Amino acid sequence: MKIATAEQMLLCDRLTSAEYGIPGLELMENAGRGTVAAMVHHFGPLAERKVMIFTGPGNNGGDGLVIARLLLEQGARPQVVSLVPLEKLQGDAARNLERVKQLAMPLYTCLAEDELSWVERLVAESDLLVDALFGTGLRSKITGVFAAVIRCLNASPLPVVAVDIPSGLASDTGIPQGVSVRARLTCTYGLPKFAQVEPPGKEYVGLLEVVDIGIPAEAVERIGVKVEWLDHAAMKGLIPERGLASHKGTFGHLLALAGSVGKGGAAVLCGLGAARSGAGLVTIAAPKTLNGVVQGALPEAMTEALSFSQHCLSDTDYEQLLAAAHGKDAVAVGPGLGTAEETGQVVRKLYRELRQPMVVDADGLNLLAGEVAVLAAGLRVLTPHPGEMSRLAGLSTLEIQGNRRAVAADFAKRHGVYLVLKGAATVIAAPDGRLAINPTGNPGMAAGGMGDVLTGLIGGLLAQGLAPWEASCLAVYVHGLAADRIVRAGHPFGFLASELAAEIPAAFQEVLEFECTMKNGE
Repeated sequence: MKIATAEQMLLCDRLTSAEYGIPGLELMENAGRGTVAAMVHHFGPLAERKVMIFTGPGNNGGDGLVIARLLLEQGARPQVVSLVPLEKLQGDAARNLERVKQLAMPLYTCLAEDELSWVERLVAESDLLVDALFGTGLRSKITGVFAAVIRCLNASPLPVVAVDIPSGLASDTGIPQGVSVRARLTCTYGLPKFAQVEPPGKEYVGLLEVVDIGIPAEAVERIGVKVEWLDHAAMKGLIPERGLASHKGTFGHLLALAGSVGKGGAAVLCGLGAARSGAGLVTIAAPKTLNGVVQGALPEAMTEALSFSQHCLSDTDYEQLLAAAHGKDAVAVGPGLGTAEETGQVVRKLYRELRQPMVVDADGLNLLAGEVAVLAAGLRVLTPHPGEMSRLAGLSTLEIQGNRRAVAADFAKRHGVYLVLKGAATVIAAPDGRLAINPTGNPGMAAGGMGDVLTGLIGGLLAQGLAPWEASCLAVYVHGLAADRIVRAGHPFGFLASELAAEIPAAFQEVLEFECTMKNGE
């Protein structure tokens, strides 16, 4: 699925009506129907339940009026409160107002802050609230009665359903325009918007449902919407098939260079991520002093015991690693390696000279940071967190976090690498300009070792023959999904990286079992 800017979404709507013969009134009807279906799905049957719908001046208010009418058809008890004079509604919103006026439904206006007391009373008597004040076209700061009503909604313990986007949230940046609704459920139309999938806006959205309102995929393509939002449907097709006659040689062999004295766990977790990816064989190259630890913790992996003299890699280790890489399908480098200059020399030579696809993380990235000129050396996936990205790109973490998509896209293109910029809403960027945002994962992952598992997972998928883009997207998605499954099971934090790794096969299975059955929210 693609992610759209506010301008792109507006152009999609216009193109759909102008050239595909689907009028705006029909799109609005589809939006309302999908929203009501999502409300039933998340909050149960709505018959006899009091639902307050707050409407504003534009098409977002029109969507709210459709929702009110359809709720009445379902036996609910909707009430509409417009924050603008009803005679000011225009176009499709005005047409839906005329339909609502013909029904036995309370229809109020609240035009000033001193009228708020009776609105607060109605809110207290309701079961569910709907925010249809402002859509994705909002450009100015919210003030006056609109701000007062939004504060009233946020103060209520009742669930708030946002129509298309929480009112007050800037669609492209996710920055509240003075004040923003905090929704329990957001039903967005056609495509998700950047504010809904990236911080800080994501915190205001609650659960996100993308409602198909009938915009043709061809229209989205013609408008030039390019950024991908990863989902079950897209990831399902990337998982390697496993034929009945397959064997361990069918699914590749990964060589992982990881671990040093005091950081042996990083090597184990990297190997564990690779093994859980479905890779047929995994060899972990680590200091010989850690050989017993690695084999004891992960007996399924083979080991390549390195001399690692003076706590760093040497020329002898380099020759051994070249030989060990022979016949391997992919290489993972970095977790727990240490940052000694001698180690850096070996890592940089391996990075330049090995022809296999390679994923580099953690200390491996820090060892490359001073010589970014070597980065364009083949199929390479770099997986920095913001601090590592700062060292690679020569930017502050504030600059990176303030413009994650642009920074990732520019770096990938300039250096010819695939970049996984980790964090909330991880960004995946390709050298050819492709860009994706990952929706899975949660704050419970803020613990040591999670990145080591991801490195192994990407490496394992590379070893199975996935191209770097596909391996990166699938690994990031499944890695976060495994953590989400743990949270859904009632463990919001305190779970370990090894426990996340153990959940990876079930996460793959969840994606494989996905069937796309919803259309127009039904």
